[in-house]
Amino acid sequence: MSSPSVGIAIPCFQEALHIEECVLSCLNQTYSGNIRVYVADGGSTDGTLEKLQQLALQHENKIIILKNERRVTPVALNMGLQASQEDFKMILGAHAALPNDYIEKCMQTFIENPEADCVGGIIINEYQDATSQAIGCAMSSSFGVGNAHFRTGNKNGFVDTVAFGMYRKEVFEKIGYFREELIRNQDDEFNFRMEKNGLKCYLNTDLHSKYYVRGTLSKLLKQYYQYGYWKVYVNILHGQITTVRQLVPFAFVCYLILLVLTNIIFPKYSLFLAIPLLFYFILALLFAGRTKSKEPRSTLLSFFILHLGYGWGYLRGLIEMKIFGKRPTLQNAQHNR
Repeated sequence: MSSPSVGIAIPCFQEALHIEECVLSCLNQTYSGNIRVYVADGGSTDGTLEKLQQLALQHENKIIILKNERRVTPVALNMGLQASQEDFKMILGAHAALPNDYIEKCMQTFIENPEADCVGGIIINEYQDATSQAIGCAMSSSFGVGNAHFRTGNKNGFVDTVAFGMYRKEVFEKIGYFREELIRNQDDEFNFRMEKNGLKCYLNTDLHSKYYVRGTLSKLLKQYYQYGYWKVYVNILHGQITTVRQLVPFAFVCYLILLVLTNIIFPKYSLFLAIPLLFYFILALLFAGRTKSKEPRSTLLSFFILHLGYGWGYLRGLIEMKIFGKRPTLQNAQHNR
């Protein structure tokens, strides 16, 4: 009996630096089953398409190049997933790369956990410089991202979401594909929809994917602001809070606003109200010191930036979408990588 086939969907735009490594890492697997890669490109002009076309000639019928005219991530994902006729379907970022036993380990995880409908692993960050390394440490800390286990690697088992998941094809037949109006948080929303329909995501911490971090503090702020802003729309779509951890940065920002107002209106109480902020920075300092950051102070600052960005985005989303009835658009999802 032949091994199940695997189709891998990769959204891509201006990825000349990493696309070859990414695609080849998908094809150069120890897995014995058929693997096909579907790259949906958003009109790259930096040499990405030329590299893809050359790779497609070298690997006949293994690489399918699709044209993503809308340049929207969930559209690209859906193009690849819908074009795939394979037994299992996986999503992957264009500046990520897989170890050569990744798919084999995914399949073994499915065998060992037959109730799993999706399998994913943890992200191992590759850094461009000390700043991106400090940011990556913040994003891999439980203080920074709570119980996002695919970043922290703290849990082996069933979770609410995974990164770069591999799905049984029946998942898409049952609940559909990614919501294309969600320019951000589309994989988070998809996995929540899975959970609502009784489908399960399994995180195997032995599964590692390499991810190239191109971080700056300003990009981190924009990225998490957008995550918070679009999370409100996900909640509106489902009529409920999808994860408790999303409320913590929002509460933090509300506290900061209260602290500023108190300092203006009732200054004699401001010192008392500042005590929780002092504890916050003490905790942040302790967690930053526990990371492998080469710049602990930058990691400390990264904690504050990602919490502030997410919380402020969530607050603005609540005001615009819940109070004024606005809906997010493409302009609310600036490119940040």
